[in-house]
Amino acid sequence: MNSTREVAVISGKGGTGKTTISASLATLLEEGVIVDADVDAPNLHILLEPQVEESHRFMGGFVAEIDKNLCQRCGTCHQLCRFEAVIAPKEGAYQIDPIACDGCGLCHLSCPNNAVSMIQKEVGYWYRSNTRHGPLFHALLHPGEDNSGKLVTQIRTSAQQFAKEKGLKRILIDGPPGIGCPVISSLTGVDAALLVVEPTPSGIHDAKRIVELTRSFNLELYLLVNRFDINREMSKSIEEWCQKERIELGGKIPLDPRIPQLLLERRTPLEISEIRDTLECLYEKLFN
Repeated sequence: MNSTREVAVISGKGGTGKTTISASLATLLEEGVIVDADVDAPNLHILLEPQVEESHRFMGGFVAEIDKNLCQRCGTCHQLCRFEAVIAPKEGAYQIDPIACDGCGLCHLSCPNNAVSMIQKEVGYWYRSNTRHGPLFHALLHPGEDNSGKLVTQIRTSAQQFAKEKGLKRILIDGPPGIGCPVISSLTGVDAALLVVEPTPSGIHDAKRIVELTRSFNLELYLLVNRFDINREMSKSIEEWCQKERIELGGKIPLDPRIPQLLLERRTPLEISEIRDTLECLYEKLFN
């Protein structure tokens, strides 16, 4: 195991309370760094209220650009573009629709006048911030852009380097929901993962999918049942499934009407004693 222990909090679907659990664990974090890896729709910062220390542009794929002085209106690019990203105006040079352009580069390669260039584009930003619970690395991908997996890798690598420089021993990652590329980027190389599940048919279905994914990684897997009392029978089924799959049950948290108000006040459910006991025990399992 690395000298710095990394733990990712994940969920098979959105809406399970994953980020609330992550924020609660961040409150308990000692000598650690926090990473919000849900770069498509980050919201951990809402609870942690970070003060940005560093801001960096994130450059992703490429987009075509036509030099109007070199374009001879031969129409080759327009004919070949399968994405219909090349616009033929009534007069003047051809133009590129940057939203439709997939960055494949065919127009660049086929232009007989070398009028088309491929320009790397900005697809988002990533940040290093300070919070009341420690440093936070987070990011935001521009709407509709891809490369979210690469952006997750960027902030994780930066967090790892920062932890190494500062001698910090723990990294807590609030991962994105689902099983896609950014989830894989969040799980690669971590020591342990916490799967947050809700006792609903879709919650169980998606949890099983992500467990299949985690089997590809050499990591410890824990499971937390959130809002377990909304369906106690289904919660019992999840516990039995954990035993069958040899997944350690990290605990169960009830639905509590006080939680929404705590979140509105930028506080976490740790202020509810029975929930705090469960999460403190879980924190010890994950990080010690």
